[in-house]
Amino acid sequence: MTVTICVGSSCHIKGSRQVVEQLQELIAGENLSDKIILSGTFCLNKCQQGVCVTVDDEFFSVSPETVSSFFEKVIKARL
Repeated sequence: MTVTICVGSSCHIKGSRQVVEQLQELIAGENLSDKIILSGTFCLNKCQQGVCVTVDDEFFSVSPETVSSFFEKVIKARL
């Protein structure tokens, strides 16, 4: 599974760094590093929709406050 987080200026302002850090911790804490590739990109062209994240090319809007539920409901549910 590939999870890509936008780290462009708009998403950065909305908390993409915190989203990346929280996802890194959750993935490591669940020992899923061998199943999830975490990567960054500079723009997903949906700047108004929050921190833009794709999971295997499906778009999601995530914020630092919703990372945990996103991880449980989207990422772990697909493994």
